[in-house]
Amino acid sequence: MAKGDNLREQVARLRTLSFAMGAYRPPSEGGSASLLLQVSANCPWNKCTFCEMYKGQRFGFRPAEDIKADIDRIAAIRDEILTASCKLGMDGGVGSELGTALLAAGRDLAANPGFVTVFNWLAGGGRTAFLQDADSMSMRPQAFAEVLAHLRATRPSLARVTTDARSKTLARRKPEDLRAIRAAGLDRLHIGLETGDDELLALVRKGVSGAEQIEGGRKAIAAGFQVSEYWMPDLGGRERWQQHAENSARVLSAINPHYIRSRPLVPRRGTPLFEEVEQGRMHLSSPHERLQELAAMIGALEVSSRLCFDHAMNAWADRDGRLLFRQDYEGYGLPQEKPLVLERIREGLDVEESRHVHVRRLMAAQAL
Repeated sequence: MAKGDNLREQVARLRTLSFAMGAYRPPSEGGSASLLLQVSANCPWNKCTFCEMYKGQRFGFRPAEDIKADIDRIAAIRDEILTASCKLGMDGGVGSELGTALLAAGRDLAANPGFVTVFNWLAGGGRTAFLQDADSMSMRPQAFAEVLAHLRATRPSLARVTTDARSKTLARRKPEDLRAIRAAGLDRLHIGLETGDDELLALVRKGVSGAEQIEGGRKAIAAGFQVSEYWMPDLGGRERWQQHAENSARVLSAINPHYIRSRPLVPRRGTPLFEEVEQGRMHLSSPHERLQELAAMIGALEVSSRLCFDHAMNAWADRDGRLLFRQDYEGYGLPQEKPLVLERIREGLDVEESRHVHVRRLMAAQAL
């Protein structure tokens, strides 16, 4: 009997199964083949002048029962994939051979995002999940804990469950609610700090103060979460780079998160910040000037965090033409590796600025 005949029942059922997924996730949750599951739709704030994500999209909470039904459908997709593996004598293994066989039996599965996501998640070990969209922690704590408990009960292989969160939401949450969500199975929070400077936070309409960022980050850590804070080099441009660096270091030092992730500014077409740059009201820094800002911010940090450059825009070159910084998801351990990072920055500053031209090319390409 042909492989396609063996898999006909699985392919037919897989065609009927789907679940809600958002468009965005952090690189560290894609590179590790995380399961993606939408628990709320879009962003409740959606006013930041630098951000094009979710524009024109209304925020909405998803009912806990709908999310739990999606979790059950994910389990059904998983079961069909594993059944197919066993039918082909692969003993539940999920890899390229199984994927080829399934697509040969049903080419349309390649356009089924639910199948593709669950297959890749299983192929990657089925160890991590990312809950979308921009601020899952704004969901009612009891309902969110209920969803997490169901996810953990039906996915015992999960070693890490993460989500995005706003500092302001965390600052407003009761400590006991944060602890309940953590106990239900949420491990890590990704938080867009961007800057710790209050003037700049107001200018980019972030909707939060540096003090609230500190409060939210500290409350999350006290509740037992791993906290990953994202900061945006050059958000202040040439006009405000120093206060951006100094106050970002101050706020991050007060939080002392587990991870600090560099996300250099890319003005996105259609955003208010892009218009500011186009009209000359804000001036972007050169590659060397961005490195000088990094040196000021990192030099002032007093943390025991992992400092990560896990994004393509951290694309400065060293003297050999290779990437200046490691771009893995664990980065550099501070404070012990701070001298190494500062030495790398000095090397980047010694390289002719024209050697960093790919930084500008990346900015131009990503801004389109």
